[in-house]
Amino acid sequence: MANHSICSVIATALLISVLALPTRVQAIGVCYGRLGDNLPQPSEVVDLYKSNNIGSMRIYDPNPDVLEALRGSNIQLLVGVPNDQLQSLASDSSAANAWVQSNVVAYWPSVSFRYIAVGNEVIPGDDAPYVLPAMQNVQNALASANLQGQIKVSTSVSTRVLGVSYPPSEGSFSSDTQADMNPIVQFLVNNGAPLLLNVYPYFSYKYNQAQISLSYALFTSPDVVVNDGPYGYQNLFDAIVDAAYASLEKVGGSSVEIVVSESGWPSAGDVETTIDNAGTYNQNLINHVGQGTPRRPGSAIEAYIFAMFNENQKDSELERNFGLFYPNKQPVYRINFS
Repeated sequence: MANHSICSVIATALLISVLALPTRVQAIGVCYGRLGDNLPQPSEVVDLYKSNNIGSMRIYDPNPDVLEALRGSNIQLLVGVPNDQLQSLASDSSAANAWVQSNVVAYWPSVSFRYIAVGNEVIPGDDAPYVLPAMQNVQNALASANLQGQIKVSTSVSTRVLGVSYPPSEGSFSSDTQADMNPIVQFLVNNGAPLLLNVYPYFSYKYNQAQISLSYALFTSPDVVVNDGPYGYQNLFDAIVDAAYASLEKVGGSSVEIVVSESGWPSAGDVETTIDNAGTYNQNLINHVGQGTPRRPGSAIEAYIFAMFNENQKDSELERNFGLFYPNKQPVYRINFS
């Protein structure tokens, strides 16, 4: 009887611990950019996500029509604070409270907010000093609404924050970003939030074709290309992510996870931008992220493909052709999210 009671206590404790674990969402989402004058209505876009088994979405501003369309969809959402609002939210806690009330609380819980990205690729730059205080004010506003446990606050950065990225184990934040990144990393540690990182092997390949092979960039290399101590790299994506992990570790951020907030390959507009290459990269990304990286094996990477649609109001032909779908909702190439 005593043994039975002990077993019951252990089983109950295990059940409680499992229930207390954060929900692990599908590893792959897609960025829903809206810089086009011929895109489908938000309700149609949400239906397209659901019909393709895309479980997560990134949007770059809290558009009310998109948020309304997401109600009840169970699509996990990464929503952005636009860069032009950072200064206001950094300097005025009441502005941050108003932002959270209008754009998050008003839709919670029927919209499944997961992350708030306070700025996109702001660091390094003139507005970089506003990022952390804006994050802090948004975090405090979430806490006032008792949502700090459900929604994590971060910022989305490009690989420009890295001063060293090769070999990956030598990764470190650049001297001109450390003043901003180091305290941001401590904020992420203290709040159990991830760093949002935009990862584009395509651009590394484009500008370094003499050093980087296409197969290494497309996940198609049959062998290890880069040996880095105990770690072997068959693809550039892992090398970039692990350089960022090494950078985090050097400034006390070993506990911070990386969420890849953008990654993709264009299907037209420049060197090696074919439909075949774009489809190969994105399908291989989907198939790969569950494995983790050499530095973090077995730890699935949450990643967002850029982007859902070809957007005709982007600046360049290259930027207009990152979409998985044409504006008429037909696929640019076949891709399987299941």
